[in-house]
Amino acid sequence: MLNQGSHPLNLGIRFLLEITVLIVVGMWGFASFNGFYSYSIGLGSPLILATLWGVFAVPNDPSRSGKTVIKTSGRMRLLLELSFFILGASALYSLNYTNLFYAFSIISLLHYLMSMDRIKWLIAH
Repeated sequence: MLNQGSHPLNLGIRFLLEITVLIVVGMWGFASFNGFYSYSIGLGSPLILATLWGVFAVPNDPSRSGKTVIKTSGRMRLLLELSFFILGASALYSLNYTNLFYAFSIISLLHYLMSMDRIKWLIAH
């Protein structure tokens, strides 16, 4: 039986959620600040988040390539992921995209409910 956390459809949903967070955080940066800070935060925040997402990983994570730049415990990775998605939801809410906030939050929750096998694996590693 294929693990739900590593199922291609679930991984595709996670990828779309990740991209959404990067876009929304950039939009939030541009909308919340003026001048130099608008560009710095609007462009810099997504770059920093994407770097953190890609660099900190659990070795042999079945939902990723299994490779990592900085070895991270499973619990720390789970905390990073949850923080990432909460930040995206918060940015949507801050931008007054209430319906998108609810949709994003529900889809994120469903994704993690479908990924319970992966969450258990992360907690154990």
